[in-house]
Amino acid sequence: MSSRDRALSIIELLARNADGLHLSDIAESLGLPRSGTHRLLNDLRENGYVRQEHERGIYTLTVKLASLSLVHQVGTGMVDLVLPILDSIAEQTGELAMLSVVEGERLMRVAKARGARRGLLYNPEEEPEVYLAATSNGYAYLSCLNDEKAIELIARQGPLRDGYGSNAPRSIKEVMTYVHEARERGYSIIHDVFEAGTSAIAAPIRLPKSGNVVGTISVAGPSVRMTRDRLEVMAPLIISTADDIGRAATRSGMFEGHRYSTTGGSAPLPASTRWASMIG
Repeated sequence: MSSRDRALSIIELLARNADGLHLSDIAESLGLPRSGTHRLLNDLRENGYVRQEHERGIYTLTVKLASLSLVHQVGTGMVDLVLPILDSIAEQTGELAMLSVVEGERLMRVAKARGARRGLLYNPEEEPEVYLAATSNGYAYLSCLNDEKAIELIARQGPLRDGYGSNAPRSIKEVMTYVHEARERGYSIIHDVFEAGTSAIAAPIRLPKSGNVVGTISVAGPSVRMTRDRLEVMAPLIISTADDIGRAATRSGMFEGHRYSTTGGSAPLPASTRWASMIG
């Protein structure tokens, strides 16, 4: 692993641990020698990405990355074009809305908006990369690919993981059942899959002219509110929202790399999605 890769691994580790970590914890988590880890942390500190709280002896990220992210979001048009759409569906549903974007062949969470202001709130702790085998966003994305490509991307994330809801798939065959259902509907629905007591609905985001899949939009919340009947009522809203973001994406640099190519082997656009695109 190069010094650059090690430095990036430190940044990603600290991003997942907002309260900070000691030098020994960072070195142990990444399997690096303490001396080399200390040098990398000093380099990151000198460049303004990391600070050390001397009283507790821990390292945390500075706001530099957040500032760069905001500059990037403004530059790509995400703030002006996409986030208002995300805020709108969160307000209309009163639940947590999540936007994920295809980066290479990975699906990455990039923004979220909360509609609920009181009562039971849903605030999951999630990695930046979407776990495809047990999430509504993952199923919505995979539904746009052929089965061979979908299985390849699932396998690339490693063996199916434990610790999810009671309805989480235990085999590739069960994962593909969710994917096929999402492909047939044009959106995915899950109950007690990603997390016990939660439900979610997600739709793929496609560019209007090419049909290339560039991301997903989801709404999630407690199952006591997000019943199957309510999710079915939400379906037209989330499909039309995906269509709105798809149109906005043609003016946003965030989706630039997807305008002329598509992730290996897209499946035909489901009938329900084609219909929604025409009326959205």
